[in-house]
Amino acid sequence: MTFVRLALLVVAASLFSVASAKPNTATTNQTRPTAVGSPAAPATTTQDESATARATFKKNCSVCHGETGNGGPVKLDDGTKLKVPSLREGHALHHKDEEFVKQITNGGDGVPKFGDKLFREEILDLVRFIRKEFLGK
Repeated sequence: MTFVRLALLVVAASLFSVASAKPNTATTNQTRPTAVGSPAAPATTTQDESATARATFKKNCSVCHGETGNGGPVKLDDGTKLKVPSLREGHALHHKDEEFVKQITNGGDGVPKFGDKLFREEILDLVRFIRKEFLGK
């Protein structure tokens, strides 16, 4: 009888120590809150998204459009000369978001194709950045 009590005590102590060692998690049927900037979040631009889009613009667009989006004459490494339009005035003011996305994704009119270099969400963030930073919208 003493052996049975001792065995039960050891099993109980082992179960208690295993249960105490598990991380404190609870299973619920509720979804986790969506992190800001995730694809499921609303299309508002946070400071972090702006910083990421600014870096994307600087890396991919500022070579031709300039840091301030003013455009102007540009000579490419292969000697090609372009007159790059401003993102602050002129026809850029009248472009719809879908037109910017199409132009950035597929290229054309001197704009290189970025659809194979940037994710769609990066392109959408870039359009929001251009709207906010250069077009004041």
